[in-house]
Amino acid sequence: MSVVKSPLSEADLKTVGEALRGALVDLVDLGLVAKQVHWNVVGPRFRSVHLQLDEVVDTARLHSDTVAERCSAIGVTPDGRAATVAAQSAIAPVPEGWIKDGDAVQVLVRALGAVIVRMRERIGVTGDPDPVSQDILIGLTGDLEKHAWMFQAESG
Repeated sequence: MSVVKSPLSEADLKTVGEALRGALVDLVDLGLVAKQVHWNVVGPRFRSVHLQLDEVVDTARLHSDTVAERCSAIGVTPDGRAATVAAQSAIAPVPEGWIKDGDAVQVLVRALGAVIVRMRERIGVTGDPDPVSQDILIGLTGDLEKHAWMFQAESG
């Protein structure tokens, strides 16, 4: 049952809905991964990495809300439940325990890289059916790529 009538055709709604729901999963998991690493990072660069991780969390949370609301606006139910995120995320699990600052940076480089690849695929498939959703994905991917650049620069 859909309470919200979509302006998109059924085929376009399926394509765009899958892209947005996938983006939501990746953003929710990225926020969780960054926060987990944030709580467990140790080492001489603790403070700078710790603060940088919170910036990623803020970005992921901001964009996850935008993506979820776009889903709702076009008649697709957003799904950020833990089971859905665990089953569908592209991000590798975070190691348990303390994480050395250099390793923390690498965890984020890999996580951001995995999410960015999938976001760029979603940008590609949403352009024709829904440029509005594509624009959201373009903006958030730009923000994620900025974080990826900064973490890559940290890794020397």
